[in-house]
Amino acid sequence: MPLPTRSKEPVHIRVLRLVLSGLMGALLVVSKQAMSGLPNIEPVTLLVILFALELPRETPGAVTVFILLQGVLYGFGLWWAMYLYVWYLLALLAWLLRRMDNALGWAVFSGIYGLCFGGLCAAVYLVAKTPAFALSWWLSGLSYDAMHGVGNFVIMLLLYRPLRRALQTAKRQIHLD
Repeated sequence: MPLPTRSKEPVHIRVLRLVLSGLMGALLVVSKQAMSGLPNIEPVTLLVILFALELPRETPGAVTVFILLQGVLYGFGLWWAMYLYVWYLLALLAWLLRRMDNALGWAVFSGIYGLCFGGLCAAVYLVAKTPAFALSWWLSGLSYDAMHGVGNFVIMLLLYRPLRRALQTAKRQIHLD
């Protein structure tokens, strides 16, 4: 994702981008809450990937809003420290793979990311606790990581193409290209 620089864009476009980032972050929170009854099945991975592909300048702000709101809703514990890197990492990886435009490829990628999610989160415990604790924490959650991976795969496979087209259309309509 390109780093923000002093923009030559008109003020109304910069304001639009800022508001869009906030709305995107709110959508991440609402979509996660809507599916919170299902264990480790969420549309956040799908949306972060799509945002990174279609709205890369707004994505870091959206992820920041999402992370902050998650902390407000659930408390700022060790789990929250994990969010400080796993969602930005996902956005960065998606942006690096932005030339791929294949629903199956993105489904495999998001499935693998979901499967690895617990391992990525366990890194916090390497610092906060011990390597043995981090390993046991990760291994105890493997069944949830498997559900996360399968859920990500299915959601991405079903929704990647229609949602990407919708984002592309919306982008054209508000002249953000």
